[in-house]
Amino acid sequence: MTNSLEPLPPAPECAPDVDDDFSGGLDPALWVPHYLPHWTTPERSEARFSTDGEGLELRIDADQPDWRPEDAPLRVSNVQTGTYSGPVGSSRGTHRHRPDGLLVRTETPERLLFAPRSGRVDVTVAASTDPGAMLAVWLVGTEHRCGEESGEICVFEIDAEAIDSRTTARTGVKAHHDPRLTTDMSEVVLPFAASRSHTWTAIWGDGETVIGCEGLVLRRIPQAPDYPLFLLVDLFETGGRSEAYPKTARVTRVRAWGS
Repeated sequence: MTNSLEPLPPAPECAPDVDDDFSGGLDPALWVPHYLPHWTTPERSEARFSTDGEGLELRIDADQPDWRPEDAPLRVSNVQTGTYSGPVGSSRGTHRHRPDGLLVRTETPERLLFAPRSGRVDVTVAASTDPGAMLAVWLVGTEHRCGEESGEICVFEIDAEAIDSRTTARTGVKAHHDPRLTTDMSEVVLPFAASRSHTWTAIWGDGETVIGCEGLVLRRIPQAPDYPLFLLVDLFETGGRSEAYPKTARVTRVRAWGS
């Protein structure tokens, strides 16, 4: 990532549909503080977080349970812009992360709080450097209309161990169960420590996804989901328990335009 990269298009001139700095707390009209709650139980999906004058702090605590026993060790604090599932015992629900045998444990209502088919999101974050932590931002198919509407725009995934004076991040598109998409993920290198505040951007529609950081284009991908997507912002602990808690990451602002 250098200054020779193409600049991102300017943000739309119209007011954003979402402009949240979390100064008023976590807005229940926009955010659900659970990670894919239908695949597990509420005490396992519930986020640990706080809000203050510097935004939203996502947190992994020492006593936090694994998200699902079958996926352990995996703990997560996540906020997302809606929910959808079928009835308990069914396989219908947003983001079927396992290919087989995944069943709804907690029926969740269809809530499309922000679920655009195309648009732009700008998310300002500071990633965690705590051992085993990963900060991620995704746009995932809601699947409330059809199970094939399941593709994902992975705006970024940043492992704590990948942060130094430079940072390696994963970014791209994941097909999941959408036969119209092809998984296209790659690593990008940022010339700074992602533990400092910085802004990621995803722009998608008309068959193209553009992903950028700090005002510069990192990737142009010639495909894009064309159906409603939820925005997810998540802090994971993927490497099992360690000695130091809490593990934290910060989200200072989210702006989004959708259609």
